[in-house]
Amino acid sequence: MLNPSVAPADLHNRVEALVRRWLDERQSLIVLMVALNDSQRRAIDPTPLPDRIQAFCEVLMDYASAGHFEIYDELLAEAEAHGNRHLAEGQRLFQRLQPTLDAIIRFNDFYEDPTDENVLANLPHELTELGLVLENRFELEDRMIALLHNPTPATA
Repeated sequence: MLNPSVAPADLHNRVEALVRRWLDERQSLIVLMVALNDSQRRAIDPTPLPDRIQAFCEVLMDYASAGHFEIYDELLAEAEAHGNRHLAEGQRLFQRLQPTLDAIIRFNDFYEDPTDENVLANLPHELTELGLVLENRFELEDRMIALLHNPTPATA
């Protein structure tokens, strides 16, 4: 959690660095997901599909965990420290993110054994469903960042 005695500019810069690293991880997640769903890439990639699924799930869980156990808390704490009038809306957005975490965990658990042919047969469908969940999650996260971390002077 943030130290309330930190200068506003230092506080903003600290959260900015966290958010940037996290959004870079989001980009890596998207690249891995697209590659996992690309049948042509799967045909030429020598890495076994189960290994690629596990690598994707690791990044997926790291990204989701960082959001729920670090980034969201830091954004809310920063907004509270600055008296941001959008704090309540940010807290509501945080609550709306929970179902996406549940879906991410379900996907991860489903692919715990990515060598099961019955499980692998569902991969294209499951990736499509997960993509919709992540699209919703990213929109909520972006809104949260815009409201709590990057408010314009008129909205702060």
